Amino acid sequence: MWRDHLTEIIVFSLLFLLVSAMGFVAARWRAPRDMAHLDEWGLGGRSFGGWITWFLVGGDLYTAYTFVAVPALIFGAGAAGFFAVPYTIVIYPLVFLVLCRLWSVSHRHGFVTPADFVRNRFDSPILALLVAITGIVATMPYIALQLVGIEAVLKTMGVTGDSALARHLPIIIAFAILAAYTYQSGLRAPALIAFVKDSLIYIVILVAVIYLPYKLGGWGDIFDAADAKFKASPAPGDGILLNANNQLQYVTLAFGSALALFLYPHSITGVLASKNRDVIKRNMSALPAYSLLLGLIALLGYMAIAAGVKPLPGAKAGSVDGNTVVPLLFDSQFPDWFAGVAYAAIGIGALVPAAIMSIAAANLFTRNIYKEYLKRDASPAQEANVSKITSLVVKVGAVACIVFLDPQFSIDLQLIGGVIILQTLPAVALGLYTRWFHRGALIAGWVAGMGLGMWMLYQVANPATGKKHFAGSAFPLSEFGFDTKKTIYVGIVAVLVNLAVAALLTLVLRAAKVADGVDGTTPDDYFADEGDPRVTPGAERDADAAPEPVA
Repeated sequence: MWRDHLTEIIVFSLLFLLVSAMGFVAARWRAPRDMAHLDEWGLGGRSFGGWITWFLVGGDLYTAYTFVAVPALIFGAGAAGFFAVPYTIVIYPLVFLVLCRLWSVSHRHGFVTPADFVRNRFDSPILALLVAITGIVATMPYIALQLVGIEAVLKTMGVTGDSALARHLPIIIAFAILAAYTYQSGLRAPALIAFVKDSLIYIVILVAVIYLPYKLGGWGDIFDAADAKFKASPAPGDGILLNANNQLQYVTLAFGSALALFLYPHSITGVLASKNRDVIKRNMSALPAYSLLLGLIALLGYMAIAAGVKPLPGAKAGSVDGNTVVPLLFDSQFPDWFAGVAYAAIGIGALVPAAIMSIAAANLFTRNIYKEYLKRDASPAQEANVSKITSLVVKVGAVACIVFLDPQFSIDLQLIGGVIILQTLPAVALGLYTRWFHRGALIAGWVAGMGLGMWMLYQVANPATGKKHFAGSAFPLSEFGFDTKKTIYVGIVAVLVNLAVAALLTLVLRAAKVADGVDGTTPDDYFADEGDPRVTPGAERDADAAPEPVA
């Protein structure tokens, strides 16, 4: 009953109201020149310095879903859940120079989305459209998953009812408030709130990893309890260590997730909001600190085992909601007031990335669908207005996913999203370094990779849940004719096929002398910096910087 959690509810509500007020105030933060422009509303004026960018990008990547799902996966599957730690370590060296180049060319030409860059680089509105649609589709379930994190907290506090409306009403209210201040303040709202969100998470996790082992008998007892549980009931990862069948899946999932992370539109949005290249370099050097935090968060799964946590019932009869593991751990081991702080950290941790994701998806629609195909002469003010409205529609869609779909299906959709967004790697990431690929070959590679990826995902079943298709991203190699029980991450196979098709078809098209359009960038565009006098006149304030499409 909610009355048993009254203190937690009060603390949670007060902190939630605090950040909501900050979200509305953010519209006047850092003196925006004109909020009726995507540079200001969608990218914060491209003016964020080191600290703001660090909190913004970190708050964007380490979400409420991370806070509850990674420990829940380790609670249920053991060592396999730790894949999230190495992939967030591997990613930063990979993107250190790539993101600097993307920032520079975007600064020079006034690009707002990765599809803007692709449109200009490869002179292909079709390829840009594919990149935009891919980004929107991959982002939508990610937003829905932030609601899963909030729902786990609300369920633990007993504020969800039995009927569908009563169960989801608090989430609907929370996202209505989020929608209101995002509409008004744009990217400045999550940037300002990220300070509170990350501070709360650091405090909660540091207290947890010091206090909980002391209360539970030490790390030795915690790992012994986890080992005993998995030996009694073997998990897919065979407990605190992986077995031979899971190692290939673990490595490819970690590497594939690393490649995908900064291809997501919301990750790129946070980077493009930075004021210069040095800000990005410093952040790519400092952001691994979040990986240390993620490792500590992951260990909460083993602590929950040692504490004897029993997950709350799931939506389906006989199922359990693993996402309630961490909230229940805090509820059972901490005083009510501190549990309320922890719940607020998770709840606010959902608002920051959800806001950035909705803004990124809205910018993609506005720049690469609305302006390209519906209203080519749209003014900057019209673009900003369309993006604001689209961000509202995106949030409504995310809430609908939670209300009308099984939350587990949303989680599976997020895994599918990683496979989908990886198919933009040749055009976006490799396109920053080379124009060798033919635009027609990149389109064909995208089709091949996406088609194979969807087919592989369709074959993935989960006997435990009864799902026969799209039940995860671990593809059994036996489906390819190998005599083995090993699995591999679908995204890696799909993107390798994408690259192979793009490379082979490029050779064919070049030999056939098929026209390849005009590259709208120059080599020095990729090294432009703040105050560069060679910035395209009006590029930062003019949405018409991209060239006209070739018939």
